[in-house]
Amino acid sequence: MDKAFMRVGGQPVIERTVQVLQTLFEEVIVVTNSPDKYRGLDGVKITRDRFVGLGPLAGFHAGLLQARYPYCFVVACDMPFIRPEPIAHLRSLICGYEAVVPFWDGDVEPLHAFYARSLAPVAEQLLQGGKGGLRDLLAFARVRYVREEELRTVPGVEEAFRNVNTPADALRYAVEF
Repeated sequence: MDKAFMRVGGQPVIERTVQVLQTLFEEVIVVTNSPDKYRGLDGVKITRDRFVGLGPLAGFHAGLLQARYPYCFVVACDMPFIRPEPIAHLRSLICGYEAVVPFWDGDVEPLHAFYARSLAPVAEQLLQGGKGGLRDLLAFARVRYVREEELRTVPGVEEAFRNVNTPADALRYAVEF
Protein backbone atom coordinates (compact mmCIF):
# COMPACT_ATOMS: atom_id res chain seq x y z
CA MET A 1 0.00 0.00 0.00
CA ASP A 2 1.33 3.42 -0.96
CA LYS A 3 1.11 5.48 2.23
CA ALA A 4 0.63 8.67 0.21
CA PHE A 5 -2.84 7.41 -0.70
CA MET A 6 -4.01 6.61 2.82
CA ARG A 7 -7.13 8.67 3.53
CA VAL A 8 -8.04 11.04 6.31
CA GLY A 9 -11.63 12.21 6.25
CA GLY A 10 -11.94 10.69 2.78
CA GLN A 11 -9.05 12.74 1.37
CA PRO A 12 -5.74 11.17 0.26
CA VAL A 13 -2.84 12.10 2.53
CA ILE A 14 -0.79 13.34 -0.43
CA GLU A 15 -3.51 15.88 -1.28
CA ARG A 16 -3.64 17.11 2.33
CA THR A 17 0.14 17.38 2.42
CA VAL A 18 0.33 19.28 -0.87
CA GLN A 19 -2.39 21.69 0.27
CA VAL A 20 -0.47 22.58 3.43
CA LEU A 21 2.83 22.91 1.58
CA GLN A 22 1.31 25.14 -1.08
CA THR A 23 0.26 27.62 1.61
CA LEU A 24 3.91 27.94 2.63
CA PHE A 25 5.98 27.44 -0.51
CA GLU A 26 5.88 28.54 -4.14
CA GLU A 27 7.29 25.20 -5.27
CA VAL A 28 6.17 21.71 -4.23
CA ILE A 29 8.06 18.70 -5.58
CA VAL A 30 6.86 15.11 -5.23
CA VAL A 31 9.53 12.45 -5.69
CA THR A 32 8.16 9.07 -6.70
CA ASN A 33 9.09 6.12 -8.87
CA SER A 34 5.41 5.77 -9.81
CA PRO A 35 4.76 9.22 -11.34
CA ASP A 36 1.53 8.26 -13.11
CA LYS A 37 -0.20 7.85 -9.73
CA TYR A 38 0.48 11.50 -8.91
CA ARG A 39 -0.41 13.22 -12.19
CA GLY A 40 -3.69 14.55 -10.78
CA LEU A 41 -1.95 16.80 -8.24
CA ASP A 42 -2.27 20.43 -9.32
CA GLY A 43 0.68 22.80 -9.17
CA VAL A 44 3.18 20.09 -8.25
CA LYS A 45 6.43 19.17 -9.94
CA ILE A 46 6.88 15.38 -10.10
CA THR A 47 10.27 13.74 -10.42
CA ARG A 48 11.91 10.31 -9.98
CA ASP A 49 14.91 8.98 -8.10
CA ARG A 50 18.14 8.92 -10.09
CA PHE A 51 19.40 6.24 -7.70
CA VAL A 52 16.48 3.81 -7.60
CA GLY A 53 16.24 1.50 -4.59
CA LEU A 54 18.64 3.40 -2.35
CA GLY A 55 16.11 4.69 0.15
CA PRO A 56 15.06 8.12 1.35
CA LEU A 57 18.36 9.78 0.45
CA ALA A 58 17.74 8.96 -3.21
CA GLY A 59 14.37 10.71 -3.13
CA PHE A 60 15.87 13.63 -1.23
CA HIS A 61 18.63 13.95 -3.84
CA ALA A 62 16.18 13.85 -6.75
CA GLY A 63 14.08 16.58 -5.15
CA LEU A 64 17.07 18.83 -4.50
CA LEU A 65 18.16 18.53 -8.13
CA GLN A 66 14.75 19.85 -9.23
CA ALA A 67 14.49 22.62 -6.65
CA ARG A 68 14.71 26.27 -7.66
CA TYR A 69 15.12 27.66 -4.16
CA PRO A 70 18.15 27.47 -1.84
CA TYR A 71 16.31 25.53 0.89
CA CYS A 72 13.79 22.71 0.72
CA PHE A 73 11.39 21.33 3.27
CA VAL A 74 11.38 17.54 3.10
CA VAL A 75 8.46 15.57 4.50
CA ALA A 76 7.53 11.89 4.50
CA CYS A 77 4.25 10.67 3.03
CA ASP A 78 3.36 8.83 6.26
CA MET A 79 2.80 12.06 8.22
CA PRO A 80 -0.82 12.84 7.35
CA PHE A 81 -1.31 15.73 9.75
CA ILE A 82 1.47 18.17 8.92
CA ARG A 83 0.75 21.71 10.01
CA PRO A 84 2.12 25.06 8.84
CA GLU A 85 3.14 26.32 12.30
CA PRO A 86 5.88 23.74 13.01
CA ILE A 87 7.18 24.07 9.45
CA ALA A 88 7.34 27.87 9.78
CA HIS A 89 9.17 27.52 13.10
CA LEU A 90 11.79 25.23 11.58
CA ARG A 91 12.19 27.61 8.63
CA SER A 92 12.84 30.51 11.02
CA LEU A 93 15.95 28.68 12.30
CA ILE A 94 17.67 27.98 8.96
CA CYS A 95 20.07 30.96 8.85
CA GLY A 96 23.67 29.73 9.06
CA TYR A 97 22.82 26.04 8.68
CA GLU A 98 22.56 23.50 5.89
CA ALA A 99 19.83 21.59 7.69
CA VAL A 100 17.29 22.16 10.44
CA VAL A 101 16.21 18.81 11.83
CA PRO A 102 13.82 18.27 14.74
CA PHE A 103 14.01 15.71 17.49
CA TRP A 104 10.68 14.10 18.28
CA ASP A 105 9.82 11.23 20.57
CA GLY A 106 13.49 10.69 21.43
CA ASP A 107 14.83 10.52 17.88
CA VAL A 108 15.64 12.75 14.93
CA GLU A 109 12.94 13.32 12.30
CA PRO A 110 14.99 13.79 9.11
CA LEU A 111 11.83 13.53 7.00
CA HIS A 112 10.19 16.61 8.50
CA ALA A 113 13.11 19.01 8.11
CA PHE A 114 14.75 21.73 6.04
CA TYR A 115 17.82 21.17 3.89
CA ALA A 116 20.03 23.37 1.73
CA ARG A 117 19.90 22.58 -1.97
CA SER A 118 23.71 22.82 -1.87
CA LEU A 119 23.75 19.40 -0.14
CA ALA A 120 22.86 17.66 -3.44
CA PRO A 121 26.52 16.86 -4.33
CA VAL A 122 27.12 15.41 -0.86
CA ALA A 123 24.00 13.27 -1.20
CA GLU A 124 25.17 12.11 -4.63
CA GLN A 125 28.56 11.04 -3.28
CA LEU A 126 26.88 9.08 -0.49
CA LEU A 127 24.50 7.41 -2.95
CA GLN A 128 27.38 6.49 -5.25
CA GLY A 129 28.96 4.82 -2.22
CA GLY A 130 25.78 2.82 -1.57
CA LYS A 131 24.51 4.88 1.37
CA GLY A 132 20.78 5.62 1.34
CA GLY A 133 19.89 7.20 4.66
CA LEU A 134 19.39 10.86 5.44
CA ARG A 135 21.23 10.28 8.71
CA ASP A 136 24.32 9.50 6.63
CA LEU A 137 24.00 12.95 5.07
CA LEU A 138 23.57 14.73 8.40
CA ALA A 139 27.09 13.70 9.39
CA PHE A 140 28.41 15.97 6.60
CA ALA A 141 26.14 18.99 7.09
CA ARG A 142 25.98 21.99 9.40
CA VAL A 143 22.83 20.97 11.26
CA ARG A 144 20.66 22.87 13.70
CA TYR A 145 18.96 20.15 15.72
CA VAL A 146 15.74 21.36 17.31
CA ARG A 147 14.98 19.85 20.69
CA GLU A 148 11.56 18.42 21.37
CA GLU A 149 11.12 20.79 24.33
CA GLU A 150 11.46 23.76 21.99
CA LEU A 151 9.07 22.27 19.46
CA ARG A 152 6.41 21.61 22.08
CA THR A 153 5.90 25.38 22.37
CA VAL A 154 4.73 25.53 18.73
CA PRO A 155 0.99 25.16 17.99
CA GLY A 156 0.03 22.00 16.10
CA VAL A 157 3.29 20.18 16.69
CA GLU A 158 1.83 17.09 18.40
CA GLU A 159 -0.45 16.54 15.45
CA ALA A 160 2.21 17.31 12.84
CA PHE A 161 4.61 14.61 13.99
CA ARG A 162 2.15 11.73 13.96
CA ASN A 163 3.53 8.96 11.75
CA VAL A 164 1.34 6.18 10.41
CA ASN A 165 3.53 3.08 10.21
CA THR A 166 1.21 0.32 11.39
CA PRO A 167 -2.47 -0.64 11.25
CA ALA A 168 -2.64 0.31 14.96
CA ASP A 169 -1.37 3.81 14.09
CA ALA A 170 -3.99 4.08 11.36
CA LEU A 171 -6.74 3.07 13.78
CA ARG A 172 -5.50 5.47 16.48
CA TYR A 173 -5.43 8.44 14.06
CA ALA A 174 -8.53 7.51 12.01
CA VAL A 175 -6.53 6.97 8.84
CA GLU A 176 -7.98 4.66 6.19
CA PHE A 177 -5.72 2.40 4.15
